[in-house]
Amino acid sequence: MADGVVEFDGATITWVGAAASYPRPQELPEATDDLVLPGLIDLHCHGGAGFGFPNADGAGARVAAAHHRAHGTTGLLGSLVSAAPEVLVEQAAVLADLVDDGELLGVHLEGPFINAVRCGAQDPAAIVAGDPMLFERIYRASRGTVRSMTLAPETAHFGELLSAMREYGVLPSLGHTDADAATTSARIAEWVHPRGTTEQAPARRSPGTAPQPSDSSGAARTEAGGPVRFGGEPITATHLFNGMPELHHRRPGPAAACLAAAGRGEMVVELIADGVHLAPETVAMVFDTVGADQIALVSDAMAAAGMSDGDYRLGALDVQVRHGIARLATEDGSPGAIAGGTATLLEVVRWSVEHAGIPLIDAVRAATRTPARVLGLEAERGTLRAGARADVLVVDRQWQVRRVFVAGTEGS
Repeated sequence: MADGVVEFDGATITWVGAAASYPRPQELPEATDDLVLPGLIDLHCHGGAGFGFPNADGAGARVAAAHHRAHGTTGLLGSLVSAAPEVLVEQAAVLADLVDDGELLGVHLEGPFINAVRCGAQDPAAIVAGDPMLFERIYRASRGTVRSMTLAPETAHFGELLSAMREYGVLPSLGHTDADAATTSARIAEWVHPRGTTEQAPARRSPGTAPQPSDSSGAARTEAGGPVRFGGEPITATHLFNGMPELHHRRPGPAAACLAAAGRGEMVVELIADGVHLAPETVAMVFDTVGADQIALVSDAMAAAGMSDGDYRLGALDVQVRHGIARLATEDGSPGAIAGGTATLLEVVRWSVEHAGIPLIDAVRAATRTPARVLGLEAERGTLRAGARADVLVVDRQWQVRRVFVAGTEGS
């Protein structure tokens, strides 16, 4: 919309439309050429402003969340990486406090049930075979705030893990995998078409409802005492192409299986479109192939986001940031594996538009409406329409943030 108006009263958007149709034109401010966007939603973020969710205390984690919020990300999952069980339990509890306070939408576990061959910037010593009991222990420590978990299709006890995740409403995200296409496709089918049912998608909580208080066991409960199912509909792919074999015409691997599933509407694929993780042509190909409704742009940001070059940590590993690119530190000084991103989600959207040629409306949708749908929040977030929550971002034509509103409050 070239000349539009977004009006909100308190925490709720009350009117959206063309300025020419606004019922009280005399109240309108002078028009600008700024862009008014829904608040962005990041499904994969490890931190920022010098603090990482995998190892920060509560105060540091709040600084990281505030950094991304100030740059237009009004909702995000705090992502952990593979670590010792006691560390994951502790950090899940730390981040649960932020979820309770509205600082985070939930917790994302990136590991530890992944393939060490494709661990990327994760500690291989912390990677373990699939363990449903460990998953449940971490989930309970999070007081029911774990919303998604990255796991490899080939991990042990995958079916049991999937059943537990379905029961607790946690979305599986396939990644850090060395599986072939057939295995990956079979795992996707297990989620989309559960055995012995006619169910087409996992059960979900009512869209727009907030996480409920937990009982003494840590499992989230409804007022009636039944389990809350947090997840949305689609299974996802963790940062497609990164942390998995390259797409090859005779060995298509997991990337091909994920693209095919996304094309069928069965999967949402994450893309780190920051100019480091993916080539612009790759990003354009995925948008052209599956469409913005099946893509979630993510930052995969770590502690160095918003900071200068220097030395940082990602979980237990040392990271060096040079020229804005984060890589694992190595003993001989050679370039290590890429260790997450240093961009905000707004910068990812900007890069997608300016360098990959993605239409503005598609890039924004992949950072707003699609991730909101993944989380089952599409009724209230990720959109500018009457009745939705007033999470609103205003940027100028150079993509500089002008104003950020969270539930109608500026600068929250």
